[in-house]
Amino acid sequence: MKRREIITLLCSAAMWPLAARAQQKAMPVIGYLGAGSPGPSAPFAAAFRQGLGESGYVEGQNVAIEYRFAQGRDDQLSALAAELAGRKVDVIVAFGGGAPRAAKAASQTIPIVFAIGGDPIAIGLVASLARPGGNVTGVSWLGGELTSKRLELISELVPHARVIALLVNPNNPQNRMVREMQEAARAKGVQLPILYAGSESEIDAAFASLVQGNADALVVTAEPFINSRRQQIVALAARHAVPAIYGIREYAAAGGLISYGASLTAAYRLAGNYAGSILKGAKPADLPVQQSTIFELVVNLSTAKALGLTVPPSILSRADEVIE
Repeated sequence: MKRREIITLLCSAAMWPLAARAQQKAMPVIGYLGAGSPGPSAPFAAAFRQGLGESGYVEGQNVAIEYRFAQGRDDQLSALAAELAGRKVDVIVAFGGGAPRAAKAASQTIPIVFAIGGDPIAIGLVASLARPGGNVTGVSWLGGELTSKRLELISELVPHARVIALLVNPNNPQNRMVREMQEAARAKGVQLPILYAGSESEIDAAFASLVQGNADALVVTAEPFINSRRQQIVALAARHAVPAIYGIREYAAAGGLISYGASLTAAYRLAGNYAGSILKGAKPADLPVQQSTIFELVVNLSTAKALGLTVPPSILSRADEVIE
């Protein structure tokens, strides 16, 4: 082998690791910012990856995902969002609670896709639904607005209920939702004690207060921290034999009595679609905010039987899913 050929071969061998590293860097990276906890958020993260896959991106094959979870502590979101922005990820997806606002505060240039319950215009995420403007777009669904509907459903399921408690997280601004719930309770002529729980121990204390107050039923608000503790809440409701209605189907799947609300898995899948579109070159400002229109009424008949309740045909006929 000639000297020139040997030098060329050695240079090629030396350059190969650099080329390999460059190829690795070419794989886009998504920063996943969740307000909840990894375990309880697993079904939603899976739905996001499903939507991403529908856009042609598969984690570990042609896209990487960096996960950050605030574990229900909104005070951690700003630091986590800043960390993702500092890593210069290609897209940040922000789910639940204050995650989208933290992501927007962390970067004005990195594309951001959110999935939240509520009005993204009212909280300053986008200029309008049709024309978001800036670097933020995503998916929204009705959150607290459905709470009064849950009061109607639990009253229908437990017609003798005169005291129906409401479980809320005091660290999540829900004043409007609480007021709407109080108005609905007054219209129905039922008492509505408010139980506040922003930690695991406070959830235990809230149920103790519920029992001491002789509440006939319970409405559980749908928000990141509360949802992340659904196993604990469902277990406490069963232990104290309290009929409860929840905001997402995952409660009923975990043994909860009844749930009514938007399909979070459908919303997260749509967010995955949007993240894929952005990786392909779409700009958030050109992607209108989607409003999730899939709502689920789920009834767990086994839990109803354990509580000695008969689910009326009026509810069963409207149920999207009945768990035997």
